[in-house]
Amino acid sequence: MSKVELLSPAGNMECLISAVQNGADAVYLGGKKFGARHFAANFDNNEMIEAIKYCHLYGVKIYVTVNTICYEEELDEAIKYIEFLYENHVDALIMQDLGLIYLVRKKFPNLEIHASTQAHNHNDKGLEELKRLGVKRAVLARELSLNEIKSLKCDIEKEVFIHGALCVSYSGCCLFSSMHGGRSGNRGECVGCCRLPYKLYENDKLVESDGKYLLSTKSLCTIKNINEILDLNIKSLKIEGRMKSKEYVGYITRLYRNKIDEYYKNKKIEVTDEEINNIKKLYNRELTNGYLFSDSFSNIMNIKTSNHIGIILGNVISINKQFIKIKLLEDLHQEDGVRFDDNKGMILNKIYDENGKLVNKVLKGNIAIVDNKIGIKKSKIVRKTIDKELLENINKIEDRKIPVDISCKAIVGEKLEITITDRENIFTSQGKVVEKPINCNTSKERIQEQLIKLGNTPFKCDNFVLNMDEDVFVSIKELNELRRELIEKLKNKREYSSPYEIVKNKIEENNYRNDSIKKLKISVFARTEEQVKACLDNEIDTVIVADYNLYKKYKKENVFYRTKRVNDNKEIFKNEKLMATELGAIGNNAKNNIVYSDYYLNVSNRWTIKYLKELGVKNITLSPELNKTTLEKLANLEDITLFVYGRVELMIMKYCPMNMLINKNNKHCNLCDNNKYYLKDNDNEIYPLVNEKHITHILDSKNYNLLEDLSSYISYGFNSFRIDLYDENENEINKIIKNIRNKYEHRYN
Repeated sequence: MSKVELLSPAGNMECLISAVQNGADAVYLGGKKFGARHFAANFDNNEMIEAIKYCHLYGVKIYVTVNTICYEEELDEAIKYIEFLYENHVDALIMQDLGLIYLVRKKFPNLEIHASTQAHNHNDKGLEELKRLGVKRAVLARELSLNEIKSLKCDIEKEVFIHGALCVSYSGCCLFSSMHGGRSGNRGECVGCCRLPYKLYENDKLVESDGKYLLSTKSLCTIKNINEILDLNIKSLKIEGRMKSKEYVGYITRLYRNKIDEYYKNKKIEVTDEEINNIKKLYNRELTNGYLFSDSFSNIMNIKTSNHIGIILGNVISINKQFIKIKLLEDLHQEDGVRFDDNKGMILNKIYDENGKLVNKVLKGNIAIVDNKIGIKKSKIVRKTIDKELLENINKIEDRKIPVDISCKAIVGEKLEITITDRENIFTSQGKVVEKPINCNTSKERIQEQLIKLGNTPFKCDNFVLNMDEDVFVSIKELNELRRELIEKLKNKREYSSPYEIVKNKIEENNYRNDSIKKLKISVFARTEEQVKACLDNEIDTVIVADYNLYKKYKKENVFYRTKRVNDNKEIFKNEKLMATELGAIGNNAKNNIVYSDYYLNVSNRWTIKYLKELGVKNITLSPELNKTTLEKLANLEDITLFVYGRVELMIMKYCPMNMLINKNNKHCNLCDNNKYYLKDNDNEIYPLVNEKHITHILDSKNYNLLEDLSSYISYGFNSFRIDLYDENENEINKIIKNIRNKYEHRYN
């Protein structure tokens, strides 16, 4: 069994060094653009080169995130950036955009690609398509359980998240931030809509809850069960945290490093209460195993707060305008950070013992007094959110050293010869001819002392071999110079090592362009039979339904069945008309059916269109996130559809708030058969919830609507338009269809 890779995050150079020094096998990081953590510090090109050299020096792989969707007008810049990374020998790219992956595999065939979790990697058929595309590794959806991971047969490398923040939505399937914050999660700019307060309503009646953060998850922490994950023989275990501190990255990396090493030594892993407490102090929203161990929703969600809660420090005894008196359950140090019940927090610049004496620490069990500089009036407990002593201890670590073997030959009449090897690379240098001593000889001990003295270099000598005559003279200065020369050669060789030979191909493009006037086409997603009938009465080109029984009833008409967005691909279709919502459904069905692709595939450039066409997709709906600049560039490509009206699906979730709050996590639940549910935010915006076989879809509170400016899009060259219906009646449907037809006819008549 091969040893698993421990993969750590790095939002800046300090974090990268901390990850490497604490035992990471690989590090992932992003540049200033095209990465899914736009608000991390990230690395400019010069910093990126230094990061690559540093990681390779220590034998650590470096993976760079280029995992946003790429707009058409950004392609040249993206490829130029990827070429820079390729030429500087990154070990792999982590990518989401299918078109950009397709282009990179054509242009740089030796560059390793890992499919980001943003690519919605959750079933075998999708993994098989990624492998055929040339992807070496897939970062699996965090919603998969261990049993589901076990059932995946595709032999693509698999990477699993084991620690850090969770998203409530399947990654790559969230448009909430884009539609309501103006910043796209698919572009690395998520504003965290899931961390805001919401209320749940059942048939317009408020569902009582002991928390208001109904979409906020706990923090993933699998350290107590890491052996069960290791038993799966997964290729890579990933820690989330490119927005976290160097201390967080360092401690979490070191902790998992130690436990993984324990597993391979004796299969036994012990985790102490202190280690769990340290995790909580560094960052937690409460801890969960996530979906890996099929936890209940109440064990995955923290609806009481969306903030870091640390650990309970103690109970508040009294509060006045000047001071807060606390009975401590944990030690308290000067410069610790604390937070009270009202969510107000502060750094403790001064602390006092119960006698009012200024001190730098108070031990647990005693009473501490702190300044009330934030003006709190009441609180029952206080939590520690920053532990200064822990942070200091994390930063006290011996430098990671690279083991080398050194040998020396000092034979009279022959040139002094020194060799160094890291067991992969070997360098030898020769000095002057060795002579007999005139006054005093050079001892074996002195030669060894000088050659293994590697000081502040990143190396340590594990083995030393000396072949020498008994009576020789060797210059100490010469020994030092040869040692420094060899160390520098080995260091440079490791820093500039490359996992591949640089190969670049020229790409011939075929844009499928058609600038001729085209027939108007309208496609409509209908939720009810009444809506289907209204669409058929209007002679709509394509009607899409998610209800398979409804599809079978009207399949002789131009009706398509929309596949499930979370799909085990066990349904095998033949001679059907399908609207595919994810890659696996395309791979499973494109050869034997008429397959269109929905907007959930985040299509944003011509290369994704080209790739999907090669898979056999007949019509492709563009992402609703695209700006006018991008849309104008794509408008005249063949067989594409523009989404112009409807409630966008903002999220899809394995989590069901109805099941957690009303059905109390019971497995058998039919609440959605007879009731309507929605979320309401602080602005009284209402977000309908639709449940499809225990997958929850959050719809937008309002309609996405390009109809008022439709003439502009028609002038660009669009002729195929998509509408999604929610509760529109026949008259409203007729009005929308008539509006589109009138504007198209006005343009071309």
